[in-house]
Amino acid sequence: MTVQFGYDKKQVIQALRYHFLMRPEIKILLILINVFAITSAVLFAFKKIQALSFLIFSFLWFLLMLVIWRILPGSIYRKSFTFQDHFIMHFEEENVVLETAKGAKGWAWKQFSHFVESPYFFHLYFDARSFFLVPKDSFKSITDLQTARELLRKKIVKK
Repeated sequence: MTVQFGYDKKQVIQALRYHFLMRPEIKILLILINVFAITSAVLFAFKKIQALSFLIFSFLWFLLMLVIWRILPGSIYRKSFTFQDHFIMHFEEENVVLETAKGAKGWAWKQFSHFVESPYFFHLYFDARSFFLVPKDSFKSITDLQTARELLRKKIVKK
């Protein structure tokens, strides 16, 4: 199966947000900041802390959301030339081959650690931080999309 694709900026930003929010360290950080923000709001309501403490926790929460939701995905998108390129990807029985105007690169299926499906993409992970995005809208039909999904499930075995 062969697909051709480029990237839509809004979809890529959303996929990068999805990637960051799935990271265990980000999840833990979000939970801790939310617990502290809620605790500070409750303590402020019962007049156990000053308004400044509540404002500091609220500011930390806002800053974290800003970084994860806007700054981090935006900076990754701007720094990566990958998202400006056009690709042809071949899903073969033994490997995956990616072509650009500059050349081609192939990976055996066993080189992928796992894959994740988000609303717009398949995230093909090499390790916890390195991945490649394959847009779902690059498949010609829903049947091709389902075939690709099954192929990924069959070929990429979680380690």
